[in-house]
Amino acid sequence: MNIGIVSTGIYLPKKRMTCEEISLQANIPVNIVKTKLGIIEKAIAGPEDHTVQMAVWASKRALEKTNLSPRDIDVIIYIGEEHKEYPLWTAAIKIQEEIGALNAWAFDVQLRCGTTIMAMKVAKSLMLADDNIHTVLLAGGYRNHDFIDYTNERTRFMNNLGAGGGAMILQKDVKENIVLESDLITDGSFSEDVVVPVGGTKKPLTPELLQSGAYKLDVLDPEGMKTRLEQKSLSNFLKVIRQSLSKSGYDETQLAYIAMLHMKKSAHDYVLHSLGLTESKSIYLSNYGHIGQIDQILSLELALEKGKIKDGDIITLVSAGIGYAWGAVTIRWGTHEEEIV
Repeated sequence: MNIGIVSTGIYLPKKRMTCEEISLQANIPVNIVKTKLGIIEKAIAGPEDHTVQMAVWASKRALEKTNLSPRDIDVIIYIGEEHKEYPLWTAAIKIQEEIGALNAWAFDVQLRCGTTIMAMKVAKSLMLADDNIHTVLLAGGYRNHDFIDYTNERTRFMNNLGAGGGAMILQKDVKENIVLESDLITDGSFSEDVVVPVGGTKKPLTPELLQSGAYKLDVLDPEGMKTRLEQKSLSNFLKVIRQSLSKSGYDETQLAYIAMLHMKKSAHDYVLHSLGLTESKSIYLSNYGHIGQIDQILSLELALEKGKIKDGDIITLVSAGIGYAWGAVTIRWGTHEEEIV
């Protein structure tokens, strides 16, 4: 039974933060922002660009590309960030209401920047397991740039965080853009390395902590994290790609396009080189920044717009997120008459 991608949607705020502005706020040379961090500019949220609202806008764009009614959607999975309009709030149910998916049921999932890949696996499993689920909408928003203190050297690697919304519609028994196999790795030894250290039950937020600037992302053990992550990060990144391809019956020599999250340029190039791919086989998101788990959907849409993906291509979406989590899913793009088992 085939599960395929029938549509995607992206919403990007109009507001931008340039490399010159990042350079000024972070007190680092602009050429370092451009060449090492890999940012020319990034999308950041305007006054109305709330996290779930951006997911709603992206969902509507995805629906507009199809012949589907919102009432055809059986399940909505929110793939966006916890930082949203309200705390302790199930965002998927709000999306259900806003788009008019009256026949759906809805829930939220979270794996930081790895959420889209994980949710694709969950959605596929749901459709294979339940005869009543035929169409699933994944939708999320992201604006974690709100938690960046540009003067904090420990979080400089996150100065690329941006804002935006993304959506993907998956359907059962289709003959297009078949979702094959995924691979995921999590490593709890990094689970408390990158956190917002206040505002939770361990250290509740107070006016004093808020005024002091403590309610921002921080790295609690920067040297320890760097040492441990250097040993695992890129190797696990490559491992999930290769495992996803292998489980799907392919290998890296057959890979036509790879949709990667935004990361420093040297890491992006290392991955391409390790897989034997040229720069034309991916898109570096230097004009967008890192929009968390939306990056893979954005990269896929940009590649289709630029004609980088054609019928029959094998493509892989890949992610990495703090926590730490790595994930990849392989897709056979285009229309296929046969069922892929």
